[in-house]
Amino acid sequence: MASKTSKQSKSKDFVTEHTKQSAREIQKYGDVVRDLPHPLSAKVRGDMCKQLNQLLADSITLRDMYKKHHWQVAGPTFYQLHLLFDKHFDEQVEIVDTIAERIQLLGGVTIAMGGDVAKQTKIPAPPIGREEVPVQIARLLEAHKIVMQACLDLADAADDAGDQGTNDLAVSDVLRTNELQSWFIGNHLVEMPLTTAE
Repeated sequence: MASKTSKQSKSKDFVTEHTKQSAREIQKYGDVVRDLPHPLSAKVRGDMCKQLNQLLADSITLRDMYKKHHWQVAGPTFYQLHLLFDKHFDEQVEIVDTIAERIQLLGGVTIAMGGDVAKQTKIPAPPIGREEVPVQIARLLEAHKIVMQACLDLADAADDAGDQGTNDLAVSDVLRTNELQSWFIGNHLVEMPLTTAE
């Protein structure tokens, strides 16, 4: 009987939650896994991950700007823009996930936390407060322009490096969606009479 009790006391605890844990990083931001079963070299993958992380930071910022404007939009076009901004936010969520997964697939580490993204993005931060609709849209258009230029630069670099997967992602997944979103919101800044033609 005593031996059975001592065995029970030495058994592992599989029910208690171990919430206070810490450890060293297992992979530093900017490093790539060297020995990866992938035909691209570690140098090429590292270069691609660096550019992809910049695109990721800018896409996260654009995504969050859409949600900010979705919440804060006001005026006669409230309903249309409220829905459109949320639709574009959802599409940007997909883009962000696609870019992040490509970075991880190439053996890199994704930028992920808001504070880190804010330090790295090239998109200027809007004020915390509410802005008029034309300013909201102008900010979104400028952000799209930055993301689209990053896509073009990344696509060229990926093509030169022989990374067709990243090239395809930059053009097919990110660039084309951002072009469409930019077109949709840009037309809200065209001055057009609403009820009587001039």
